[in-house]
Amino acid sequence: MSSDQDLSFVATGRRQRSHSYDSVEGSRTNGLPVQTAETILRPRSRFSPLRQRTSSHLKNQVSKKENMSGDRSGGKTKPNKLSGSKGSARSVSMMTISESDNWEICCSSGMKYGQFVDWEKIDPEAARKYEQIRKSEHRQLKSMGRDGFWAMPHTLRAKAYYHIIHNINSRAVSPDRDVFYELVKKLFGEQKLSTHPVPEYMEDGEVPRYCLNKAGLNSVKKILLCLGNYFPDMSFCPILPALVSLILHFSEDEAECFYSVSRLICYKDPNKRYIDQTFLTYRGSCMTFGDLANRCCRGIRKLIASSHQNLFEFYSDWIMWIFADLPFTYAIRVLDVYLLEGYKVLYRVALTLLDLYKVSVSSRVADVEDFRTDMKRFVQSVDRHCTIETLLERAFQIPMATRSELNLLFNANKDALMGKGVSTHQKRQTVETVDFANFRSDVVTRTEMRVIWAWIPERVALFSPVRLFSTAEHGRGLSLFYSHVEGHEPVVIIIKTMEEEVFGVFLSTDLIETRNHDSEELMYFGTGECFVFTLRPNMERYQRAMVNIMTRRGSSQQDHANIKKSGNPGSAGTAPKPSYLTIPFTTQSDTAKEPKRPKEQEASKFIAGDDSQLIIGGDGGHALFLYEDLEEGYTEHCDTFRSNPLCKGRFQIQSLEVWGVQSSVYLSRRFSLH
Repeated sequence: MSSDQDLSFVATGRRQRSHSYDSVEGSRTNGLPVQTAETILRPRSRFSPLRQRTSSHLKNQVSKKENMSGDRSGGKTKPNKLSGSKGSARSVSMMTISESDNWEICCSSGMKYGQFVDWEKIDPEAARKYEQIRKSEHRQLKSMGRDGFWAMPHTLRAKAYYHIIHNINSRAVSPDRDVFYELVKKLFGEQKLSTHPVPEYMEDGEVPRYCLNKAGLNSVKKILLCLGNYFPDMSFCPILPALVSLILHFSEDEAECFYSVSRLICYKDPNKRYIDQTFLTYRGSCMTFGDLANRCCRGIRKLIASSHQNLFEFYSDWIMWIFADLPFTYAIRVLDVYLLEGYKVLYRVALTLLDLYKVSVSSRVADVEDFRTDMKRFVQSVDRHCTIETLLERAFQIPMATRSELNLLFNANKDALMGKGVSTHQKRQTVETVDFANFRSDVVTRTEMRVIWAWIPERVALFSPVRLFSTAEHGRGLSLFYSHVEGHEPVVIIIKTMEEEVFGVFLSTDLIETRNHDSEELMYFGTGECFVFTLRPNMERYQRAMVNIMTRRGSSQQDHANIKKSGNPGSAGTAPKPSYLTIPFTTQSDTAKEPKRPKEQEASKFIAGDDSQLIIGGDGGHALFLYEDLEEGYTEHCDTFRSNPLCKGRFQIQSLEVWGVQSSVYLSRRFSLH
């Protein structure tokens, strides 16, 4: 029955209903006239969130008669004889009786707690809220979800979920309730007990309990098996058991839960994804989260990398923190906004959890043997550190890119995974991580290189570092430097001074761009993924806010001041040529109720140079300036990276190394053959 029909019925009360009891004895006990006695098939449940199951007058009348009957029988009541799963065509002896105001009772078993009562009669506020939900636009619903508008009572959230999920505009056709019944019949037949292997898309056979009883867990397993059968291309989806378990709490029956989850699986808009269904997309999402964490939760990556633990393994659990480890009352509030906003809200919540964990672990890091297990325990007991209201409030204060920009980064990470041999069709694959056991450098230690590799973008950190240039091996001079470094993207420059200070820069763009302009003026290029760092005496990375993860190579404006070779450089111009990651991150929110942040000038002056100088950072000063002979340079405060001087100012170079990544080495060699 449609919602409009439901509303019409509620308003007029004209729908004809029938009144059924378990047996002839049941009707006689209640003093009601018997009309017919017949055997009927159990009807399939027809759920509508607005269905009015009884009138208050008849409920009171039946209640009084049942109380009288209970008194006559010594307070004993007969158990309900209805049993079996929903939607099964099982013969049950029934009695149909009539009243002056006819009404019907759904004969199927398995009704959930709270569905025997017309809660709108008890709590009119819930009915008023639901009408407000139905009439609200998507942006208004997002604000309601964040504020917990339908968090109580239980039935109001169930109706809100029904409304939200059934209004998801999917590009693919999702299966309906009848498909579920057909699958149940096909997979389980009439057997009371059957054994099935765990669906291949699950990592293991565990299903989060979320307060479900034994029957509830059994229903979750049935739904998961049916989903696996209907979606055979879904090869890796570890969050699905938790999603099914949560949504089942607010579903009228198994069929509705199956239908709701199917709509999320079928959703095809890449910019508002709901469920990753392959190992490739799942791992790409983990890498994207790692990139966001690299900006938003500074310090945690350095902490894990310094302990020689695997960052990839740590971040591979990020979505399970939400859909497995969070307490139930927290998880459903996240589910409220996830159903409206998709994957992006999961990034927000996980980043907030990680930030809370960073504060917690910083005082006890020496006692942590395994960060992955420690994080899991922290999330499970997060209620000791933060309320759900505070968690969501902090999550939506995080500066976040638009969905299209996140999707661009996600696709770049997928491409890198495919470069490592991860295919779309394989179910589970091992992604080789970088082994630093054989790493050798005259400038940095293995631990320091691990930290640098923890700072660089995830798609780059998949590959091993390869030394492209060293002053000790190749000699000094920018011309030699360029001859070994050009053609490789990205690169890391690391410098050790005569004072034993160690610092460097990550350049996201090929330095061959220094030659790709006709003007005699130097032109700035590069992307917002560039950053500068120090290793000794202190470890610190300097990079602009997360909103600049990807940016244009430069603004359209050009600065006409020439850089003078006298060592008193000015500002260079700007090259307009875009990189392959061209969509800029902005500070404008695409979600409701986002706190307004001051609009800042976009940093664009990342890299400039020629045969006589190399400049890193040109906004308000140079983060790094290297002279032609590579004997000396200087550093100062720079607004491009919001960096302090990387050492004491002017410095003498003891040693300089440039490191590329293995994939770019092979790439440049392949192109050089043609």
